[in-house]
Amino acid sequence: MITTRSIAPSDCSAVDSFVLEHPEGSFFHLTGWIEVMKRAFGHPCPWIIAEEDGKIVGLLPLTHIRSRIFTNALISSGFAVYGGPLADSQEAHEALDKAAAELLPSLGVQYVEYRSRGRTRPHWVAKEETYVTFRKAIDADAEVNMLAIPRKQRAMVRKAFKFELTHDLGRDVDTFFTMYATSVRNLGTPVFPKKLFKALLDVFGDAVDVLTVRKPDGTALTAVLSFYYKDEVIPYYGGGTTDARQFAANDYMYWALMESARQRGYRLFDFGRSKVDTGAYKFKKNWGFDPEPLIYEYLLAEGEELPDVNPNNPKYKLLVNSWQKLPLPLANLLGPLISRSLG
Repeated sequence: MITTRSIAPSDCSAVDSFVLEHPEGSFFHLTGWIEVMKRAFGHPCPWIIAEEDGKIVGLLPLTHIRSRIFTNALISSGFAVYGGPLADSQEAHEALDKAAAELLPSLGVQYVEYRSRGRTRPHWVAKEETYVTFRKAIDADAEVNMLAIPRKQRAMVRKAFKFELTHDLGRDVDTFFTMYATSVRNLGTPVFPKKLFKALLDVFGDAVDVLTVRKPDGTALTAVLSFYYKDEVIPYYGGGTTDARQFAANDYMYWALMESARQRGYRLFDFGRSKVDTGAYKFKKNWGFDPEPLIYEYLLAEGEELPDVNPNNPKYKLLVNSWQKLPLPLANLLGPLISRSLG
């Protein structure tokens, strides 16, 4: 018989082992996210374990995000592109669904959201055309990877080489945050707090790093914070200066990250989530990556409608336009107060 219960601190090692062994496990299923959410946002994480005869057979990682402006929901997983339930059987999956449904009234949330790479709950309402992900194998041969990049994009990478850019891998959160905060302000998006990135580096250790691209004089142009999971590298948060484009610094950065990962034995490059037909979507396609639809499924509380919390929603257009005009210090002050609700 399969039973469900809340995760306990003593479960973390066994849960992480379950995630690593499960074929659909991801970096976003690791229990370190519970501590990251606590430190960065103060969000509770009512994760649920399914067990059979004392063995873990299912996991539902949940982040409870409460906001007067946007939503009150349980997200699997919050602030992640993937992270829906993991289960060894249909019975375990249904047990996790039932446990999630019981949390709807007890926590007063509007919905539960599963973020998955495929349809798992066909009887739930879903968004299937908003987001895609881009994943591609990294060959052991650098030249094979270079030639796999379409010609025009490959020319941009080679153009960057002419500027004699350099890069370093490390944990320089301060330099990274300066460029990241500028970029997201320019996009009209509230910035996440610096303590989020410090928590990620602290909690996950060597599974997180920062690659910074610099001009020959050492001036930073762009940087990306990446996750490493099994044989995958996942560039997740990035940003750059206004000079980055003229030096093709972003093109150089992703090539340098791919090369660094290749040399260390990683064999899959996960370019992450993008909204369909946005600039980021087109940039990744130009690298020769094929979009794969992401399926976000929803268990709605009675009387609730499918949520639409994203910058492309017309009702947020004025907010986005106004945010782009804010002085950076003010955007950095106000941003974390809003972004904690945008999981």
